[in-house]
Amino acid sequence: MEAARDSMAALLDAGIFDSAQTLGCFLVSSGGASNEASISMKAESLVLHGDALYGEKEFRRALNAYKQAMQCSKSIPRQATSTARISVSTTGRSPSPNSSNVMPFNENEVKSKIAICHSALHEYREALQEMEGIPSKMRNLKMNLMLGKLYRISRNNRAAAICYKECLRQCPYVFEAIAALAEMGLSSKEFSLLFAQAPNRGGKPPGDFLDAQRWWNRYVEAQCCIASHDYKGGLDIYLELMQRFPNNVHILLEIAKVEAIIGKNEEAIMNFEKARLIDPNIMAYMDEYAILLKLKSDYTKLNKLVHDMLHIDPARPETCIALAAFWERKDERKALTYAEKSLRVDDRHITGYIMKGNLHLSLNRPDLAVTDFRGAQELRADLRSYQGLVRAYLALSKCKDALFTAREAMKVMHQSAKALKLVGDVHAISSSGREKARKFYESAIRLEPGFLGAALALADLHVAEGRNKEAVLLLERYLRQWADDSLHIKLAQVFAATSLLSDALSHYQSALRINPHNEAAKKGLERLEKQMKGVDPDAPEDEDENEADDVDGDQDDAELL
Repeated sequence: MEAARDSMAALLDAGIFDSAQTLGCFLVSSGGASNEASISMKAESLVLHGDALYGEKEFRRALNAYKQAMQCSKSIPRQATSTARISVSTTGRSPSPNSSNVMPFNENEVKSKIAICHSALHEYREALQEMEGIPSKMRNLKMNLMLGKLYRISRNNRAAAICYKECLRQCPYVFEAIAALAEMGLSSKEFSLLFAQAPNRGGKPPGDFLDAQRWWNRYVEAQCCIASHDYKGGLDIYLELMQRFPNNVHILLEIAKVEAIIGKNEEAIMNFEKARLIDPNIMAYMDEYAILLKLKSDYTKLNKLVHDMLHIDPARPETCIALAAFWERKDERKALTYAEKSLRVDDRHITGYIMKGNLHLSLNRPDLAVTDFRGAQELRADLRSYQGLVRAYLALSKCKDALFTAREAMKVMHQSAKALKLVGDVHAISSSGREKARKFYESAIRLEPGFLGAALALADLHVAEGRNKEAVLLLERYLRQWADDSLHIKLAQVFAATSLLSDALSHYQSALRINPHNEAAKKGLERLEKQMKGVDPDAPEDEDENEADDVDGDQDDAELL
């Protein structure tokens, strides 16, 4: 069956997994002598069959094939297996589950493949046990990266850091390791020492090495800034790198992601669109882009984005989140099913937890939202998870927990105006805390004068205390510098509350000129028009109107499909 084994290796190298697994059934069922050579061949065939099954994403069957191969290997004399190890290490080759050249049985490689299958099945404890069975000196780059991920999942950050550092010593461009170590608090100086220990592949000239180290160091600094919540510092470095690497899709997406986190929504949307122009099939962070389009109520672009993502890869968690964002306006429960599906696909997808938490808040289930936002924080705490937790605790009337969470955010992000506002939001809930809230909002504005969120919150506080004139003056001062639809809407609401209906009408119309898709402006304008006609805006609508709305919803569904 040697010829068949060679053919199977060729099929695997070509990615023809269906035919490879069929051929594998013949190889593993082939009878023969029970001598050392035939047992070794059987073990090799089982490994090849496992590779084919892995390629077909039949992880459980692949796992069984690899384990059978390990059982077979125990019947091979130790001298033969040790010779095999020497043979593989001499080649320097580290086959993945899809790599397939027939070679002597290597126990460590098969353990690694077993771990990868367990990981694909979300059986992280079993995967970790397999990887820990591989001696540290025998681990290649891929094994160290895998082990680092597994240690991090098990919250053993010290062991994870050792594995990630070893990855960077072998190759400094393992960006997953850079991001993980930055989040674990490794300093830029420590990163530089790791870069210096990496081999100079191909004997490149010193000038080339120094140039690579310069931009690599700046990239690492950006990662460290963002991991420590210094978003402005990280953005500045990324913008500098864009000068060196124009049209770099990865950097564009990193910039857009950070802008989305800190609330620079328009800038983030622009950079996501730039990335899609360069690479229309990009999927990374497209769920973040979908959420921004939903917030902007730009359902035309959101519809197009969801359609494109379904065409590119419907199974990605980003696609599920984009679908959740699309459905949130019309059917929050359906949107929730898509958010849950994203986490079944990837249970470490942070945006999935954020989306699910926000949907649970909309469905008046703040108790479940707390669990969701905590899940996001366990993976990586950022501003949005803190904001979600505060909102959930306030909805549960757990003001002490909300205040503790907001203060924790302020401690972690000590230079963040958003964190200051978060503390102010908690104090603003009670009339006795409004003076404290005002101080926090004003501090946020001093720290970041262009932070409209704090200005809007301060305006709400003025209105709550009957200082409508101060609210109007504050909002008009901001409008002179920033033509923003949210400022016009807030002004319209203040004017409508004080019966200055024509002024309110003017600002609602201005908001819609800036953003024709703004749902809040549309609803506010509709409500205002009823007031101007002397109709109670809170009176229930006729059944005929409700039926018409339902028909429109069905038309939207058909359009998406």
